[in-house]
Parts: sequence; C-alpha cells; structure tokens
Amino acid sequence: MSNSNYTDMLRKMYPQVPFQKLLGVEVLDAADDYSKVQIKFRPELAGGGDAYHGGVISSLVDLTGALAVWMGHDVEKKGMKASTVSLNVQFLGAALGENIVAEGRCIKRGKELNFCNIEIHGADTNKQVASGSIVYRIAK
Repeated sequence: MSNSNYTDMLRKMYPQVPFQKLLGVEVLDAADDYSKVQIKFRPELAGGGDAYHGGVISSLVDLTGALAVWMGHDVEKKGMKASTVSLNVQFLGAALGENIVAEGRCIKRGKELNFCNIEIHGADTNKQVASGSIVYRIAK
C-alpha cells in the first residue's frame, strides 16, 4: 500500500473506531508524525456545567498522539500490534461549551516505542485546555 493510500485510509477509518465515534472525533489534518483532531461539544461530554469531563480530555490526548504515531509508521516493517504504554495529562483550563482541538506530534520513534506531545485548545477561543504526552508501542 502506498504511503498516500495508507494516510487516506487512516483519515477515513480513525473517526469510525467505536470509541472515537462515541466521542465524535473529526480528523482535521494528518501528515507524517502529526495529527490534528477535533471534538465538537455535546452536553453528554461535560463533567459539570459546560466543562468537558477530564476523561474526554485524556482520551483526546491518547487518540491524537496515537494517530500522530500511525502517520508515517511503516506497517510492513514494524507491524500493527499497538497499545498506549503511558499517558500523562496536565489540565490547564476549561473549554466551556466550545469545540476542542488537539494537535499531536510524534517527536521520537524507537524500535517499538514512540513518544508524542499533544496540546489541546478551544477551537473558538484558542485558550489552552490541556497539555499531555503519550508513549505508544507498535510491534509485529
């Protein structure tokens, strides 16, 4: 499969993963080692009032980082068995009733472990909501 076909397939498939579908994930951009993902606000994603539940924010950190790793990953040489090894989230502010956007960057690739940084901000206000990192493993 060519790299552009793989990239196109990921962009289409990623929002259809059942959990991502539940959250309402939309892939805004994806390129080698990079992903940009949006979740549109819905009251059922709130933890109280119009503020997102921390689990939604944490999930967005995880899935955005994972997508950044998949972008540029060599499936034929390095496999497809994947899992998050670690997840770290710093909650910096609340996005009240607005869509949130996450940008993830894979900053280091190892034999199996991949390291990502993720930033989340409000789509309208650009206010920082969270910062995080993941270590994501892909193996044969």
